[in-house]
Amino acid sequence: MRIRDLLLINILLLLIILLSQSSGWYLTLLTVAQLIFVPSILYLLREDFNKVFGRFLPYSVLMSSIAVFLLYFVHNQTLIFLLSTIYLLFTCLLAIGGIIRFVSRGFIYFEEFLIDIGFIYLAIGGAWFFAYQVKLDVGFSPMITWLTSIHFHYSAFLFPVFLGLLGRMINRNRLFILAGMMIIISPWIVAFGITFSVFIEVLSVILYIVGIYISIYFSIKAPISSNIQRVLINLSFGSLGISILFSFIYAFGNLTGLYSLGIDRMIESHGLINAVLFAFIGLIGWSIDIPNSRVTKTLFPVSQIKGKCIIGEKILEDKRGDYVHNGLVDRMEKFFTVESDSMANNIQDFYENTNDYELYAEVKWSRWFLPFAAIYKLISRLMKQINLPLSKKQIEMTGRIIDVEDSKDGRENVRAWIRKINNETVFVALYSEHETSGVRYMNIALPLPRTTMTGILALQQQGSGLCLTSKRLSKYSDAGIYLTIGKSNMKLPLEEQFDMKQLDNGCLQALHQMWIFSLPFLRIKYDIKKKGNLV
Repeated sequence: MRIRDLLLINILLLLIILLSQSSGWYLTLLTVAQLIFVPSILYLLREDFNKVFGRFLPYSVLMSSIAVFLLYFVHNQTLIFLLSTIYLLFTCLLAIGGIIRFVSRGFIYFEEFLIDIGFIYLAIGGAWFFAYQVKLDVGFSPMITWLTSIHFHYSAFLFPVFLGLLGRMINRNRLFILAGMMIIISPWIVAFGITFSVFIEVLSVILYIVGIYISIYFSIKAPISSNIQRVLINLSFGSLGISILFSFIYAFGNLTGLYSLGIDRMIESHGLINAVLFAFIGLIGWSIDIPNSRVTKTLFPVSQIKGKCIIGEKILEDKRGDYVHNGLVDRMEKFFTVESDSMANNIQDFYENTNDYELYAEVKWSRWFLPFAAIYKLISRLMKQINLPLSKKQIEMTGRIIDVEDSKDGRENVRAWIRKINNETVFVALYSEHETSGVRYMNIALPLPRTTMTGILALQQQGSGLCLTSKRLSKYSDAGIYLTIGKSNMKLPLEEQFDMKQLDNGCLQALHQMWIFSLPFLRIKYDIKKKGNLV
């Protein structure tokens, strides 16, 4: 059974509904999305979702379609409840698929994140559809409940998916990400405005307008080779620029009281444009040539050592090897981006003979992050991992390097660097390295409960200094911070960078900076000197 074949069946079911429907035609706008648009998107993205659900996916589409169809003809409340539940579970299944897609990739490739969000939002549309069918009292009229469901099928599902497909074709930049974020958050602001404030509702529509017109700009600029596809996709996105104006007129009239645009007239204009020009024309356009995803699977080695509730040195009890390591790496010249001849001698010596050095750290959390750091401190003190102090006071951070059996870790030439403050474990980091396409990276694993966080750092020489960064210097770079979940390496919205330089007195100074969603939240300044050096 294939989804393409089911679409033909669903078209027949839709025709039967339209011919037998005696109430307002606009009520079938949601049904069109359920029977035609949602399965069509699944067909376009079948490679992604077949990997998740396999042969079960077409059968789930069939069950949900039959349920939606039968809801037009049954009147028994128990049957209505069961059929509505089937469709709700179907949308939840697709939301799980979106979550799995996201987890397998993480916070990377924003265009794919938009597609994930669309499928996650679809479950919310399914929940509102369920509430409408079973006449659940959610504090709104049945019409508003129905409109909310249709909103999450069109604006919150189809629009992010279409925008994600468009993102596959263009060079992503901050303007595209801004438009995408507007589209992601707008449904929630609309809901908040409808519930609490007409003024906020107007602001949410304005936000939608900005996001939509930026999307129209990118659809015009997109390198679409087929002229027919270009016309259809531009028409699809362009139609939103018209339909959203009806939303603004409706919301502005409610705010000012200067005029009133009836909800029926609003549905007929706004809804018809979205269903025919945006959704239907858009699907035809994208079906001509679906753009390929840019996602590449991470192939770098990942530590197999995962912790329980408490990490600390205890995690290494049965994993220690017999080899004696004195440094975090054996030879710095293996990192081809580093020209060791022009690098400060003590920087290279520090990485090759780390045990010979003393570290003094000044930890500074960003003010906005301090409450989160304080809460996390309660956990990290017990977990004995990433257990940084809240104080800004400079304090000595002692450390030692222990060999780790490669067979237990799964990577090569592994060693653990255990760092403590006042005999309390701060970090247990497992150091290794790997090479991809001629570039050698530091591969640093931090065992966590039931998982592992891995920092892949690229090395760059800066004059006589050294920069180690998780920021991707090219789109093919392995650099990043990842969380291993099952067999997937989920890229986290974290970045870190170490900038190291040698001072005139021969001592070293390193600045460790971290960002979350590009917002700085942590700075650690290290003063590093060789043991026995009194300077």
